[in-house]
Amino acid sequence: MENTIYIQMKHRLTIKKGAIVRLSDMAQVIVPEEMSNLQELVVLSNTSEVEKKFIVLDVMNVINKIKSRYPDAEIQVIGPSETIFEIVKKRKTAPSFLFVLVWLLLFVGSGMAIMNFHEETSMQTMHQKIYWMMTGKMNSTPYIVQIPYSLGLGLGMILFFNHLFKKRINQEPSPLEIEMFNYQQDLDQYVVLNKHKESTKYSDDH
Repeated sequence: MENTIYIQMKHRLTIKKGAIVRLSDMAQVIVPEEMSNLQELVVLSNTSEVEKKFIVLDVMNVINKIKSRYPDAEIQVIGPSETIFEIVKKRKTAPSFLFVLVWLLLFVGSGMAIMNFHEETSMQTMHQKIYWMMTGKMNSTPYIVQIPYSLGLGLGMILFFNHLFKKRINQEPSPLEIEMFNYQQDLDQYVVLNKHKESTKYSDDH
């Protein structure tokens, strides 16, 4: 039909506090040529007044705004029925000394965790037994076993997280990325169920 509008809303968007959100920003829209100005329809304008981190915009709010401009339009919705907006404030650059302090805390903490684990599992005794099995001699500090083990431990962590600094080793997601994805899905579901009533007051009346 000539007056049919197709809308596919995006599931999640990150916006700056105070930003104005137009229909084309939060959805893919196919409209007749005479309705092309609909792409610039403002769906969220007063986000500077939002105190919380998330806004959930339901497709019904979007339909009402479109209907107020084109009452006779037929609207077809494809995909998600709401869009989650995460409002972010301008980030402040952390001081260098704070970055170094956090890095040292993480480094020392992770090192102590690994050493405590090895102590509890008697890893040094195990290395001594492996050295005895390989050479037939007892050695209290079998570096020939401990050094490759330490290097292998670091290599295993790199392979597990699938990253070497900022470089991805392969295209497969790491277990950590999968867990973060599942966490994000649960968070989005929670936001949709609990924030919808609060977020509708932030949408425009026009």
